Amino acid sequence: MTTTQIQITSRSAEETRALGKKLGLCLTSGMILALTGDLGSGKTTFIQGLAKGLEVSENYHITSPTYTLINEYPGRVPLYHVDLYRLEHSDDFENIGLYEIIDNNNNIVAIEWADRMTGEIFSEYLTLHLDIADDETRIISIKAYGPRADNLANALKNRLKE
Repeated sequence: MTTTQIQITSRSAEETRALGKKLGLCLTSGMILALTGDLGSGKTTFIQGLAKGLEVSENYHITSPTYTLINEYPGRVPLYHVDLYRLEHSDDFENIGLYEIIDNNNNIVAIEWADRMTGEIFSEYLTLHLDIADDETRIISIKAYGPRADNLANALKNRLKE
């Protein structure tokens, strides 16, 4: 069941990072973020800001884990940054340990190309879809699924007013 929905227009990579940071400041452990959007839409840029909000050290360079598949960053809450672009089958997800990471309620899991996962895998999560409007502008649509995710989306709405 979808509850809270937010749509934001970002006019630069800096604004996309700032949105990620605001969400990161609201996050507590055990939340899953399912990111979708075309190549170059800003998914990794968003996660760079998310890492700042989770107080990941500036010593870590946040990059897409396209080839490593999963990057882990220590912060206020550990952040697992997952990229499913190169994976196609649910067996692959199990082989990389994705289900174990998702089941651990002590971290945040941000999954790029989450639409490659099929079925109802998560019970509490946010979806973030990034659409390319032009070279710099992105339309970011956020939907909450579950009560905790709904509370998170509302906390983000409040932080956006600041």
